[in-house]
Amino acid sequence: MGIVLLDTLRGHSGRGPVLTWLARVELDTDDLERLRFNDSYAWHQRLWDCFPGDPEHARDFLCRVDVLDGAIRAWLLSDREPICPEWCPKGAFFARPIAPSFLSHRRYAFDVRVNPTKALVQRKADGSPRLRPNGKRASGKRIPLVDQQELRAWIDRKGTQEGFCISDIKPLEIGPMAEVHFRKKGTAGYHGGVRFRGVLEVTDSVKFAETYRKGIGSAKAFGFGLLLLAPLHD
Repeated sequence: MGIVLLDTLRGHSGRGPVLTWLARVELDTDDLERLRFNDSYAWHQRLWDCFPGDPEHARDFLCRVDVLDGAIRAWLLSDREPICPEWCPKGAFFARPIAPSFLSHRRYAFDVRVNPTKALVQRKADGSPRLRPNGKRASGKRIPLVDQQELRAWIDRKGTQEGFCISDIKPLEIGPMAEVHFRKKGTAGYHGGVRFRGVLEVTDSVKFAETYRKGIGSAKAFGFGLLLLAPLHD
């Protein structure tokens, strides 16, 4: 899918309105040894350097970091044009605009890494659910989803909310939950990451365009939620 995405980027002529920008950073072993970006949150902080001159700007980009054999590939999706940061070799940075027509297709092959979770129900000493003042159940700690059926239900539910459904023309691949560790302000933590790959069909083009820009699920500041898409033609 990465090759298809790169061809899509190169294919944009620069004419017409731009929906958003997609950038890619590829670093080899020597680069990684020099930079020492240790976790997903450190990568997110460093990718801010692609938007210099506005340190107070709210986060408005998605990112994803893939660990390859002896290398790292990072993706960045933003409404603002990113530039190659000083720490990145010039030949390792690629950025192209994506026109609105990219999201005009019916089906896409997709690849997304997300942070699917569920909230534990708070219970009283007698085992009954604890209720909020509005009568709804009080939610407790969120935990990662690991069961395949729960994960399938999660992505189906997200699709209903976000303007797409999973197509059955190709089996959906659901990867195992992998712990992604990080440190933020001196505190260690982790997220449960799951990779979904398959084919989706757009059911609401307006919602889907917004989903593409904002991402899917939680923990987006830690590299989750960015949809990598490759259009499929009937």
